[in-house]
Amino acid sequence: MTSGGIFAYLNYLTPKSRKEILELLVGGLKRLEYRGYDSAGVALDTAGGKDISIIKKTGKVKALEEEIFHRTDVDFESKTDSHVGIAHTRWATHGVPSEVNSHPQRSDFEHSFVVVHNGIVTNYKEVKTLLEQRGYVFESETDTEVIAKLIHHLWIIHPGYSFRELVEQVVQQIEGAFALCFKSKHFPGECVATRRGSPLLVGIKTKTRLATDHVPILYGKGESSEKSFSSFIANQITKGSPNLTTDDDDDDDDDDDDDDDDDSYHRPHGRNAELPVIPRSESTSEFQPLEDKEVEYFFASDASAVIEHTNRVIFLEDDDVAAVKEGALSIHRLRRYLDDPHAREITTLKMEIQQIMKGNYQYFMQKEIFEQPESVVNTMRGRLNFQDNSVTLGGIKDYIPEIKRCRRLMLIGCGTSYHSAIATRQLLEELTELPVMVELASDFLDRNTPVFRDDVCFFISQSGETADTLMALRYCKGRGALIVGITNTVGSSICRESHCGVHINAGPEIGVASTKAYTSQFISLVMFALVMSEDRISLGTRRQQIIEGLKNLDKLIREVLKLDEEVKELAKSLFQHKSLLIMGRGYNFATCMEGALKVKELTYMHSEGIMAGELKHGPLALVDDSMPVIMIVMRDPVYVKCMNALQQVTAREGKPIVICEEGDKETKSFAYKALEIPKTVDCLQGILTVIPMQLLSFHIAVLRGCNVDCPRNLAKSVTVE
Repeated sequence: MTSGGIFAYLNYLTPKSRKEILELLVGGLKRLEYRGYDSAGVALDTAGGKDISIIKKTGKVKALEEEIFHRTDVDFESKTDSHVGIAHTRWATHGVPSEVNSHPQRSDFEHSFVVVHNGIVTNYKEVKTLLEQRGYVFESETDTEVIAKLIHHLWIIHPGYSFRELVEQVVQQIEGAFALCFKSKHFPGECVATRRGSPLLVGIKTKTRLATDHVPILYGKGESSEKSFSSFIANQITKGSPNLTTDDDDDDDDDDDDDDDDDSYHRPHGRNAELPVIPRSESTSEFQPLEDKEVEYFFASDASAVIEHTNRVIFLEDDDVAAVKEGALSIHRLRRYLDDPHAREITTLKMEIQQIMKGNYQYFMQKEIFEQPESVVNTMRGRLNFQDNSVTLGGIKDYIPEIKRCRRLMLIGCGTSYHSAIATRQLLEELTELPVMVELASDFLDRNTPVFRDDVCFFISQSGETADTLMALRYCKGRGALIVGITNTVGSSICRESHCGVHINAGPEIGVASTKAYTSQFISLVMFALVMSEDRISLGTRRQQIIEGLKNLDKLIREVLKLDEEVKELAKSLFQHKSLLIMGRGYNFATCMEGALKVKELTYMHSEGIMAGELKHGPLALVDDSMPVIMIVMRDPVYVKCMNALQQVTAREGKPIVICEEGDKETKSFAYKALEIPKTVDCLQGILTVIPMQLLSFHIAVLRGCNVDCPRNLAKSVTVE
């Protein structure tokens, strides 16, 4: 299994030198490096186009770039009119980081087929055993190599199949979540890509305007067997069958297994089929070229990789098979579903290249922290009217009456997104007067939580592709609940599979540790609470206070950001410690959890967010004169209780660093050090208190020599469980 970044480039009738092609591929990988970074690789045609050259390297993309351009066996100046190159950055979750485990993975020593892959193949062991019985020898520890060898095997037994048809056969045999991009020396100038549960898009660049903004979807006539491929493999392994047959399915009746289990997300909609009897797909219409002149295509797992080349993209859906042949793009599906559209829309990205550049900042994360005055305004823009105090969320407007009749609200997310739900739960309970459950997506699935048709389930994810959150969404959707997506990525899986939702409009977030997405998620949920309470006269004053607080929020964030040098000095006194406790309660408890997560992610220090009310139930034993303690104490409804906790810490010789309101001398008198921040309405204070924690974790990470934008072992978009 792997996570990382896919980037492929195909030029048709547009002459490029190999140097230009490699620079394009490496440039695309650099844009995707934040997604995964322990190794990288490229595959392209050798001079003459008769073979495929694969170059792989562990470490950063920079190491791959140096390896490529120091090669003496690559003719960098030779030009080619049409060429396909595929590339990948890998974040390993199966198989150690190494050149042999890096992508692209190959089918054989002749490089007949090569593939790059994000995701996980859950039945790879069974497929691998079957292929080993057919004489295949595996060289890597990855599940991806199974895919490369499987397509080679299918090519041998089905010599008349097209490249696209071979890929269609492959994806019916593998289970799991994946995005795949294939290249083959037997199909020069062709590229085939597909996805299921992992993001993939196609960028299109032409000199002339396209005749249409839609690419028709072509469907297959053939229906594949409903038998499970896993059962077939198990049967073949048991028999030790020497080779596959195409006309005999003896003993299959004994091998049916139940496809209605809880792992159905990993199954391709009941289309697992026995390898020998899958019918060949026949298109219901002729192959229709998108463009018959000069054209360039980009396949990528993230829009940030293609935006410098084109802003015209198609977001592929699960089980789409996108194939480029002779410069023409076609999108195929093996089976038509009731809600399938007739075409995939070519959308125009609004993202600008400047947005994903660091500008004057040394790190993306630093830039994104300082972008928050603008990002929170963008989240509210067009939604909050400060003249008449009205709030309009166009994405969920039509569903508000149904939401008001619901049994309960369920907020589901992972990591930082989960913390944004914790941060707003109290306000949602206050303004909606509905029960509000906040759930970690992984735990929610583990428990098989009861979900009802009159529940409203919010799924919060920066990328919109988080695997656990997406699986929880499908679980709830299957039980009839209303699904509301809260994402930062247009065209993401959660965005498409929700009934309605709110796009948080925070702008591209490149740093792995989320910052501006957290504050924008926070505000999006606050706006939802305001919409839900707009007709409640008794809550009018409270709503007015919150809207006034939102109006001034960008100015207050700028005030907090002025503490940067002060926080940097504080970091110098903390970065050599091994642990850090962060305490608070009420509206600021989420800040403690999010602050502790940032410290863990970026600095590799142990850190813990503690509910101040739980201090005397165990954590107080940790407090002494050498344990760093940060306490958030604001003049809100739990101020007196927080002061009690603060005094308990100082009584045990603790030296608390306090985040408090400007001018709060009483609280400062108990502090070893203090950071003073502006006051806002209590339910929004968490947006201001989290920023010093973001800055602190950033500065400690820099002082400790950590990779701020790409923390070890982590990836931006967690597309595997």
